[in-house]
Amino acid sequence: MVTKQQWELQGNTLVWQVTPGEVHSDNYEMSGLYVDAIIGYGVSECGTLWLERTGYFPTLRTIPNDTHATLEVSVPSSQVPVLLLDGRPATEYPQEFRLDGTLTVSSRTNTGATVTRQFFPASESLCVIEIVTVTAQKPVTVSVDCPVETVLGHTTGTKGVYVSRVCHTAVETPLAAGESYTFATYVTATVEGDVVPMPDAAVELTKRYDRVAELCDRSLRLDTGLPELDGMMRFARLRAGESIFQTLGGKFHSPGGRRYYAAIWCNDQVEYAGPYFAMTGDRTAIEASLNAYRAYVPFMTDEYKPIPSSVIAEGLDIWAGAGDRGDAAMYLYGASLFCLYLGDEQVARELYAPIQWCAEYCERKRSPEGVICSDSDELEGRFPTDGYANLSTSCLCYGGLIAAAKLADSLGDPATAALYRQRAAVLCEAIDRYFGAELHGFEAYRYSKGHDTLRAWICLPLCMGITEREEGTLAAMLSPYLWTEEGMLTCELSPENTNDTIWDRSTLYGMRCAFFAGHGDLMLPHLRRYCRKRLLCDRVPYAVEAYPEGDKRQLSGESALFGRIAAEGLLAVQPEGLGTFSFVPSLPTDMPHLRLSGVHIGKHCYDIAVERNGWSVQRDGVVIATGATDGQRVIIA
Repeated sequence: MVTKQQWELQGNTLVWQVTPGEVHSDNYEMSGLYVDAIIGYGVSECGTLWLERTGYFPTLRTIPNDTHATLEVSVPSSQVPVLLLDGRPATEYPQEFRLDGTLTVSSRTNTGATVTRQFFPASESLCVIEIVTVTAQKPVTVSVDCPVETVLGHTTGTKGVYVSRVCHTAVETPLAAGESYTFATYVTATVEGDVVPMPDAAVELTKRYDRVAELCDRSLRLDTGLPELDGMMRFARLRAGESIFQTLGGKFHSPGGRRYYAAIWCNDQVEYAGPYFAMTGDRTAIEASLNAYRAYVPFMTDEYKPIPSSVIAEGLDIWAGAGDRGDAAMYLYGASLFCLYLGDEQVARELYAPIQWCAEYCERKRSPEGVICSDSDELEGRFPTDGYANLSTSCLCYGGLIAAAKLADSLGDPATAALYRQRAAVLCEAIDRYFGAELHGFEAYRYSKGHDTLRAWICLPLCMGITEREEGTLAAMLSPYLWTEEGMLTCELSPENTNDTIWDRSTLYGMRCAFFAGHGDLMLPHLRRYCRKRLLCDRVPYAVEAYPEGDKRQLSGESALFGRIAAEGLLAVQPEGLGTFSFVPSLPTDMPHLRLSGVHIGKHCYDIAVERNGWSVQRDGVVIATGATDGQRVIIA
């Protein structure tokens, strides 16, 4: 059954016009450097406005200081500042919701006045901000029924006692018909004894929109003539880039989603987000990626023990509860691509030794069958695997070796480049021999020995350029065994597996691999349906983590993976050396055109345009290459 479309895309803004009798709720996540806001919103059964205000403060660590030790402050309904109109509580009936990097709700009231509430995180302060504007239709007096500041609670943490508060700037104000009055409400938390004045809400709103513009308008701008795809890409750029927090360890990109702050993971940050951020050119995001790659270096010792899956608690601790998930292969792949796209020789030389360490670690984990062993994968044993070797780890190692060889060549180390290419060739044969299988008539892959069920990660060989089982893999991915309205099942349903969870990360990898392999006509209808589902229906406007597990959290790394579909999927961009790349000019039949602007590779910014009658590449605003749209790979040096 197709989910009802809830939203419309109007320019760069998502708009939900509420119809009478409509009941729906959702939440929207937004991030600043010191706070993450998740605002629940919707319409109740009686047509009134429902709101839930929660702030997460990554630097205010609770005890024990583990992965999930971020201070959470939810404002109970009993302590929300109540808006009074002529001394009576206003009942708000929402008419419109808007998402544009802020959440804005416009409502009528039981007195005739209208109320607009706009939510967003402070840019560099410990607060979630709500700007409230009341517009009178007839003379009315506006006030709020609580003190300017209300203490919500005290929590003992690693830095002392944290005091959470809600405060506002409202004063009793009479309005004539047609006049408006605006005040601000703040949800905040501080260490007890610290005096932190609340920032000017109007100034902070400007800063929020400035950051949205930085992330959405200045890099990786996609124009395909397909509004749902272009709109989804715009929102993906925002979610991917905003979830960066200032910590004791520097700026950390973190997943978010109520649970994952002030910490980094080898999959989300190192494998998914780092290569994407290098292409954005965003200095804040690149700094955060460098901090992620550097955070793992102290664990790369001569003993060649597994690196941790996550560096948590502002960089003060680690989590390695799932054993070796193939994290070194994730690092090898992600860090090599990051260096190649970034094109900064100094950074490349700094990370070259860690990349070599990861390549050597993977070689030491090579099994007698020639594949790479690991205890589990990035899903940490949620789905059946043999605990010996899995397709994901071996494919990431293969892709990492190919990228690391290009990096070695660029750094003047041809011997290492040749060694990595030789290891990759041997691994490619071993992947086919060990994991290759016929399942349900599809010439595809098993995920691990003894588990002959289709898995979403069968897309990974194709993502890495292994094409031997291309047709069977794509057919299996899009078969009823795996493909659903929500995307790919992580694992087909069977007596062995009754878990019907989907993870967007594997669906996004799968869509990327189909475009990369030149099957745009096959995958475009599925990508468009996915974009309409995530952007316009019941859970918007971002790619999500998992469902039913995780309740579709809007984690940041998934949006980075969506962003990579545009460059590495639709245009099949590949780095060829430090600051050089290639791409494939092709255009699916139902895509009017394909233009990706603001692609930062090396020291330059590229605009790539593919039309029916030809393609062009601009570098720093100057056309440097043109050609026919013939699907042949082009190298841009």
